[in-house]
Amino acid sequence: MDTDQLIRTLAADNENRARPVGFTLMLALLAAAPVALLMFFAELGVRPDVMTAMHNPFFDLKFAITLALAISATAVSLHLSRPEASLRGFGWWLLIPVGILVAGISGEMMMPQRAPMMTRLVGTNSRYCMSAIPEMSLPLLAGALYALRQGAPARPAVAGAIAGMLSAGFAATLYASHCTDDSPLFVATWYTLATAIVAGIGGLAGARVLKY
Repeated sequence: MDTDQLIRTLAADNENRARPVGFTLMLALLAAAPVALLMFFAELGVRPDVMTAMHNPFFDLKFAITLALAISATAVSLHLSRPEASLRGFGWWLLIPVGILVAGISGEMMMPQRAPMMTRLVGTNSRYCMSAIPEMSLPLLAGALYALRQGAPARPAVAGAIAGMLSAGFAATLYASHCTDDSPLFVATWYTLATAIVAGIGGLAGARVLKY
């Protein structure tokens, strides 16, 4: 093989090389985001008093929690996309949203309360929360699983469950702008249960889709 042929072969091999999983994940989530947004605005929409709610620190805290979940779960998902990776030494990322939530609950407990604890925990939107977050998560989860297939997760069910958590985190961020229940107790109960549902779906799907 002469030099020119070798150069052409190397160039062709470089062009056919698989894209990094992180880049593919970004493209997949961007492609799925309009579907989730369409579902959000078609069924829910932003709460009418959002401008007033933005002055409530507990309203803002919801976004800090959901985005922390989405970002940390994304980091863990990318880590698990490698065949040699495990949760050891990396799972602590998932404790970041938990820490923020615990701090929010502690702060609310120290404030004079206008409603009983159970009222704040149950809220008025629990049914919508439990259905809307999983529904809006599905297109994001499909995109995340597609991206992770470009890698080689050693534990496909775990990787799928974490993909469900990142999808739920982004979907919950959308839902938080609609939800009028701002108590961290409500978030800890119903957002967590909705996230667990999506993580379960992701784990079941990942066990099949991400297996290699």
